Amino acid sequence: MSKIPLAGPRLGLLVALLMASASAQPAEAPFVVVLGIGQDGGVPQTGDLDAPGWSDPAYRRLVVSLGLVDPASGGRWLFEATPDLPEQLVRLDAVAPRTEGPAVDGVFLTHAHIGHYTGLMFLGHESLGARGVPVHAMPRMAAFLRTNGPWSQLVRYENVAIRELADGVPVPLAGGLSVTPLLVPHRQEFSEVVGYRIDGPDRSALFIPDIDSWHEWDDAGTRLEDVLATVDVAYLDATFFADGEIPGRDMSGFPHPFITTTMDRLADLPARERAKVRFIHLNHTNPALWPGAAREAVEAAGMRVAEEGEMVRL
Repeated sequence: MSKIPLAGPRLGLLVALLMASASAQPAEAPFVVVLGIGQDGGVPQTGDLDAPGWSDPAYRRLVVSLGLVDPASGGRWLFEATPDLPEQLVRLDAVAPRTEGPAVDGVFLTHAHIGHYTGLMFLGHESLGARGVPVHAMPRMAAFLRTNGPWSQLVRYENVAIRELADGVPVPLAGGLSVTPLLVPHRQEFSEVVGYRIDGPDRSALFIPDIDSWHEWDDAGTRLEDVLATVDVAYLDATFFADGEIPGRDMSGFPHPFITTTMDRLADLPARERAKVRFIHLNHTNPALWPGAAREAVEAAGMRVAEEGEMVRL
């Protein structure tokens, strides 16, 4: 993997690469672009003082996010509003420039954990001063934003406009795109938790950055393999690589499937199905973030770790 700095004075290199990738897409084809692959705390994470990312931006990764773009209409949407939202908008501008109108045409939130919604603060009057940006959220998430400061101020000042979602009900967008929320089992202290199915004119993507376990989704009536069979690419929760990753802690009860668990579960699928998997939402401790044995194991299983800047035509 090329070690390309993703911040600082060499950010222009990433922007150039993103623009080159965009030029390779059919001019009018909608696409998804990966804007971040890290767990909520990003990489490096606060308090990890020895992490190389503090001095070498090549070892930095932004918090998990996707951008969705329809070149024909100029539409742009974000999946998640992360603490890295300002830089992620720069990256989105690199592949889908916009000189007027709102920064984005909407934001789709998965849940109320810090890496997934706190970037909404940058839409407020202290920063962007956005006007009426649609924020798509499930009912409990919507109520949380309306009734808890500082998010309620965004609603009151009309920086955002809350749009309530319903499980399994598609939201139509421009360019033949649609986005469908899918309830998933995960810690629900303040809101429901969803993943998303993103459908374009020709292809579709699955985005599940957080889930407790695949067998709990089975118990709820949805099998990963069945959903995987209906999409062309699947961005799946990969917070931790394997048990033992965090020294001194029993990780067996951590509310995320290990990468090794997902690889084992899907091992008997045809190669074309396994090739759809892109692991995302990696904790700063996850060895699959970097070249080495863990990354090699993922690739040997016929799967991939998502790369920031990668684009998938829909």
